[in-house]
Parts: sequence; C-alpha cells; structure tokens
Amino acid sequence: MFDIDLAQLLPFIAVGFVAQVIDGAMGMAFGVISNTLLISLGVPPAAASAGVHAVETFTTAASGISHVLHRNVDWQLFSRLAIPGIVGGFLGAYVLSNISAGAARPFVFAYLTAIGLYLLWRGLKYPPADKKPKVVAPLGLVGGFLDAAGGGGWGPIVTSNLLVQGASPRRTVGTVNTTEFFLTLTVSATFLAHFGLATFTQAMLGLLIGGIVAAPFGAIIAKRIPAKTLMILVGAVLTLTSLYGVAAALLR
Repeated sequence: MFDIDLAQLLPFIAVGFVAQVIDGAMGMAFGVISNTLLISLGVPPAAASAGVHAVETFTTAASGISHVLHRNVDWQLFSRLAIPGIVGGFLGAYVLSNISAGAARPFVFAYLTAIGLYLLWRGLKYPPADKKPKVVAPLGLVGGFLDAAGGGGWGPIVTSNLLVQGASPRRTVGTVNTTEFFLTLTVSATFLAHFGLATFTQAMLGLLIGGIVAAPFGAIIAKRIPAKTLMILVGAVLTLTSLYGVAAALLR
C-alpha cells in the first residue's frame, strides 16, 4: 500500500504512544490528539476520522483487555453504554461521510471546556464520592455520534459527564475505554464502506504501533492513581484539549 520510511514513521509512533497512555489512563484524548495532528498535516477531516478509527479498533481492543484484566470495568455500566454508543457512532460516521458537521465543533468544545473546569474545581474542592450515574444511554448515543462526526469525542463526552454524575473515576475510565472498542469497530466499518482502504497510510501505521505498545500502561496507571488525582488530571486534560479545539475551530 505504501513504502515504509522509518524516519517518517517514528514521530507518529511517538504520538500514538503518548496519546494512548493518556487515553488509557484518563478515558480520553487518543482521537482528539491524533485527528488534530492529521488535519494539521492537511488530511481531510473525514479521511482523518476514518483512519484514526481504523487504528483505534486495534488500540481500544488492547486497552480494553488491559482494563478487564486489571478489574477496571463496571459491566453494568458497560451494558448501558454499548448499544447507544454503537448506534450514535454509525449515525455520526454516516453524517461525516455525506455532509459537514463542522459547524457544531466550537460549541461542543466550549461545552467540554466548561465541564473540564468543573471537574478541576470539584477534584480540588471535594473528594469524589461514588454514585450510580442516572443518565447513561443518551450520553452513549451523543458521545458515539460526536466521536464519529467530530473525529474524536467519545472519551471527552462520556467520561467527563459520567464523572460529573459521581461515577467512580477508575471504573469510569476502564468502562469507557472497553466500550469504545465496539464503537470504533462500527465506525470503522461504516467509513470503510465509503472510503475503502485508501485512508490507512504510513501515519496510521505509526499511530497503531505506538498505541498498541502503550495500551497496557494506561490501564495500570488508571488503577494506581488515587480517585481525586485522577479526576483532577481528567479535568486538566479535557480543559486543555477543548480550549485548543475551540481556538482551532474559530481560526479555521
């Protein structure tokens, strides 16, 4: 499909590794970081999202297995998220393949910035107290849709909103990561039907290698970081990536 140039491949391996460690430990960021990189290199949004989701099919499988082995998964929450997430992902991939969904991105990122700041404040002010989240299925539907249509959003939308509802940080991160495999599989299949294998480039190969190598580390970090610290880190990552998304969307 393409000639492999190790010098060009290594930076993408590094990005994939860092993005997956953050994603596996905090339940977000692989899609956002990878898509931002690819779009900045001139890859069309639909092709970037298609390629990243193809990579995430493998990285989320490795990450999900790691979280299961470390007992980071709430299976009841998993069952409530999976089907709505798959439906939302299919609809989002269809929308991005046929019409532009870019107009809503600044508003979504602005919302996520506010959620990130709230999580930061709450993590610093109050220790997390575990509660059963009440709004789950609609969250999965919206998160799946925005993930496919926006090129990354499952983790930021779902993880952050579950934490706002009081869900356990460790179990939330593990469950959201594990559920994401089924979402990315659906989205990748939908994009594959529209674009074929042409979107899988050398950049995607680098992201794939780095992401798979990093997958076990994220689950270990999520298990060992105290709940309060994990919530603060999630809030910080969400705020920074969302602010960048707002600026990039407005300047485009």
